[in-house]
Amino acid sequence: MIIDGKDLVLGRLASFAARRLLEGERVTVVNAEQVVISGRREATFDAYDAWLETRNLTNPRKGPFHLKRPEELVRRAIRGMLPFDKPRGRIAFHRLRVYRGVPEELSGQEMVSIPDASLQHLGTRRFIRVGQLSKHLGAST
Repeated sequence: MIIDGKDLVLGRLASFAARRLLEGERVTVVNAEQVVISGRREATFDAYDAWLETRNLTNPRKGPFHLKRPEELVRRAIRGMLPFDKPRGRIAFHRLRVYRGVPEELSGQEMVSIPDASLQHLGTRRFIRVGQLSKHLGAST
């Protein structure tokens, strides 16, 4: 299953993809930079900036490692919906692929959009795209 992430809400997309992964399907998400996060722009930036401040004081090279690229942020959100500490969740996570844009090998194939996760069903007009958040976090493109 190939999901087009354009104008889909991140949490709803993540829960849908996690459910399909646990059922045994292979899930590919394209256009990860166009997925949206609902909420005020400043509040989202503040939350992620605080998240970037957490580190290991004794040896920062040991982690935690903070993801910044859009495909990594979407992949991590989907991982959060899976029982990753159990073998079933880890195996399901390995069936997931997330891409920025649409790769050439997937360009001619049919893509699915999730109507329930659409930006049209969002009750507010306050949102930010994952690509904008990634640029704010300092991701190298």
